[in-house]
Amino acid sequence: MNKLRLPLIATGVVLALGLGAWAQSVKMIANPNLKLDSISASELRSVFLKERKSLGGSHVEPVLARSGPAHDAFLRLYLGRTDDDLQTYYRSLVFTGRGSMPKVLESDTEIIAYVAKTRGAIGYVSPEAGSDGVRTLAVVSDNSSERTLISRVEPDYPEVLRSHSIGGTVRLRLTVAPAGIVESVEVLGGDAALGEAAAAAAVQWRYSPKSSQSLIEVLITFDPSR
Repeated sequence: MNKLRLPLIATGVVLALGLGAWAQSVKMIANPNLKLDSISASELRSVFLKERKSLGGSHVEPVLARSGPAHDAFLRLYLGRTDDDLQTYYRSLVFTGRGSMPKVLESDTEIIAYVAKTRGAIGYVSPEAGSDGVRTLAVVSDNSSERTLISRVEPDYPEVLRSHSIGGTVRLRLTVAPAGIVESVEVLGGDAALGEAAAAAAVQWRYSPKSSQSLIEVLITFDPSR
């Protein structure tokens, strides 16, 4: 099968793209007791997936919208899940005793009011929503600049998809060991078959060494016209 050279977009560029396009549809807000002006994408994900309960030494409580454009943009950009997937995930936390259902509110107005009065609360609203009584947070890229990609295997474009002009962008999260070996790959978004092809290639990549493990998010685009 022919291999197609595909553009790789590393974490910082992924989030720059998101903040320039996708993230125009969502604004992160927090209770003023959280002495933060920014939050990393990985911190945001871990808070809303209830993998961590504090930020900067303060308790943190995620607040979700029930639906709407801001909700859709938040799920796509920061969690890489559909609403159904997320609800199933939360129910599994409750069923196994590892967590509880988060607060879910109906509107930007309700979310802002709740976040303003609830210590540690963090949520999201549409960009045009007000910010009275809350702190607006910038979402910044995770620092992957210290890891340089030194060896890359290009994904195989599934021929049946390319022949039918089926393409798209796959979003991956790589867990990179200190030695630079990709230990695991998680597909966060995109077509399932393209995601499988992208993950099979990414697990063979090698990064420069570092003293600790890294999480790196990348986008790989499959373009049937190329």
